[in-house]
Amino acid sequence: MAKKEIKTNAMRMLETAGIPYIERTYDVSDGAVDAVSVARKVGVDPEQVYKTLVTVGDDRNHYVFVIPAAEMLDLKACARAAGVKNIAMIPQKELLPLTGYIHGGCSPVGMKKPFPTFFDETVVLFDEICVSGGRVGTQIQVNVEDLIRTVNGKTAALTR
Repeated sequence: MAKKEIKTNAMRMLETAGIPYIERTYDVSDGAVDAVSVARKVGVDPEQVYKTLVTVGDDRNHYVFVIPAAEMLDLKACARAAGVKNIAMIPQKELLPLTGYIHGGCSPVGMKKPFPTFFDETVVLFDEICVSGGRVGTQIQVNVEDLIRTVNGKTAALTR
C-alpha cells in the first residue's frame, strides 16, 4: 500500500481555493534550513525564494512579512507598511502557538488565523515564487498574484 501523502494547512488552503502549486521537498539532515540554503536545495534562484517572518506591532497586533531569502527585514519600513509606530520580531517560542507553524516551516498561507500580510515589493518581478509549504523540508512554488490574493496581502518596500 502506498504511503499517504500528508498535506499541510498551506497546501489544503491552496487546494480549497483551486490554486495550483508545485511541492518541492528538500533534505534537512545537514541542518542547513536557512532560506538561501533551501533555495539551493530545491534548485530555485534565491531571489525567487521568500521567507515568512512574524512580528508584533506597538498596537499589540501581529503582522506577517514575506521577503526574499537573502534579504533582511527593515523594521522601520515594516512599521510604515503596517501603519504602526514600531514593530518587532516575535520571540521564536511564540511562533507555533500563534501561527500553527514552527520556525523554518512557517508559511504565509494557512496560519491559525489571518494576519495582515505584506510581501516585499520585489515579488512583482516574478510570476511564481517559493514559500514554505508549512513544514521544514517543504517549499511550495505558487503564482504570485494567487498567493497575494489568497492571504489578502499587500506589497511594500520591506527590506534594507
